[in-house]
Amino acid sequence: MTLFHFGNCFALAYFPYFITYKCSGLSEYNAFWRCVQAGATYLFVQLCKEFMKATVDLADLVGLHLVMSRNAGKGEYKIMVAAMGWATAELIMSRCIPLWVGARGIEFDWKYIQMSTDSNISLVHYIAMAALVWMFTRYDLPKHYRLPLTFLLGVSVYKAFFMESFVHIFFLGSWTALLVKAVITGLLSLSSLTLFVSLVHSS
Repeated sequence: MTLFHFGNCFALAYFPYFITYKCSGLSEYNAFWRCVQAGATYLFVQLCKEFMKATVDLADLVGLHLVMSRNAGKGEYKIMVAAMGWATAELIMSRCIPLWVGARGIEFDWKYIQMSTDSNISLVHYIAMAALVWMFTRYDLPKHYRLPLTFLLGVSVYKAFFMESFVHIFFLGSWTALLVKAVITGLLSLSSLTLFVSLVHSS
């Protein structure tokens, strides 16, 4: 029965495209590869649109910098205040209602466990991002720190874009995607911590 439904859905989705191609006269002009090129152009444009959307995350860096610049104290304190406030607000705005409504349902669904795990990954991500912003905006930052910090900030900003592209290219499942996200966030955090410890001890 499942195979039957799949066949029906497949035919319903793709058969009109085949009929349109045949009946429009495109097949007589050997326009198949031109259609393929148009499709490739579409994919490229969509990729550019996603990249531009990801660029909006640069505002997070500005926001974290503003929060830290308004707080007096040691770097560790500024980083944790900004990261905790930022991550908690993101948790409330994006996950609070789905968790409250969905997780209280009668039927258990693993997606709420994934959502909760993802919120913990986000907390680590924002701590690392806040640390990178704090280090990058120091007036006494040594020049040899500038390049690795710029690279890590770029990774932190475009991480979601890279993850989404990676998931679509390799057709990753939800658990595998979450694991990859956790690994990338862990590597980013360890790199940030290494630079932070090195910078603090050198100053």
